[in-house]
Amino acid sequence: MPPTPQRVWPLLAERLGTELWVKHENHTPIGAFKVRGGLIYLDELTRQQPDCSGIVTATRGNHGQSIPFAARAFGLPVTVLCPTNNSTEKVRAMRAWGAEVELYGVDFEESRQEAVRRAEQEGQHIVGPFHEPLVRGVATYALELFRGAPDLDVVYVPIGMGSGCCGLITVRDLLGLKTEIVGVVSAGADCYAQSFEAGRVVPTNATDTVLGDGMDCRAPWEEPVGIINKGAARVVRVTDDEIAEAMRAYYTDTHYVAEGAGAAPLAAALQERDKLAGKRVGVILSGGNVDAALFAAVLSGRTPTRTAA
Repeated sequence: MPPTPQRVWPLLAERLGTELWVKHENHTPIGAFKVRGGLIYLDELTRQQPDCSGIVTATRGNHGQSIPFAARAFGLPVTVLCPTNNSTEKVRAMRAWGAEVELYGVDFEESRQEAVRRAEQEGQHIVGPFHEPLVRGVATYALELFRGAPDLDVVYVPIGMGSGCCGLITVRDLLGLKTEIVGVVSAGADCYAQSFEAGRVVPTNATDTVLGDGMDCRAPWEEPVGIINKGAARVVRVTDDEIAEAMRAYYTDTHYVAEGAGAAPLAAALQERDKLAGKRVGVILSGGNVDAALFAAVLSGRTPTRTAA
């Protein structure tokens, strides 16, 4: 896939009060950064396991587009497990890429556990939400960003299961840069923030976010927690109201659509506006896949709700 652009938008810069670079991962073939990891993962899987007969995975959305998008080139069937309240349009997109989508569980963690059980039962290959080839693939956006917008002082990145943030940290360290990496989570799904503050894995019992569905995690994994805790400057919580304001800002200032997780880094930068004066700031617009009705509610200022897919 071609590189995605990183751009400075004057109105966004005025809003933040300093130089702001947006990494447009909404420009990938699936409209989100996850496609990079899927391409690398499937390429390596088919080399190492040429007899693989099928794949099972779980997602809230963009990972579930990435895997079938990449698997089509190899003729591999993909089954995707999603929560019952998943984004309707993301489910439609997954099916359009060729995935068999099943709705299961109240949240991502229940879907993930069922995907593991299903893969073991049916002898299929399970693709988890965090794996070295997935992170290496995702990390290519970080390399593009640091080459295209050198000398960034700080970059804000959303955290779901952590591949995007870990990719940024890894590339930053390999290049020997001093850029601060700031992770961003939903205030209603803040297990990675709690894990950062505690210095260890801290799961939560439940999550409570509508707009932060791409960051809707309650069971962090040890490997990404270790990388983030060691390499991030901090992890910032943003509310659904702050995410909604950032989604509106993207649309009015750039006329691009950002999904909740994609807008969360801008929301965090705006929250920390006072400490960013005079700095070169980067934000990862990780995707633009948001249901039309949900986005219309955000633009109108109404409280967004989502029905089951």
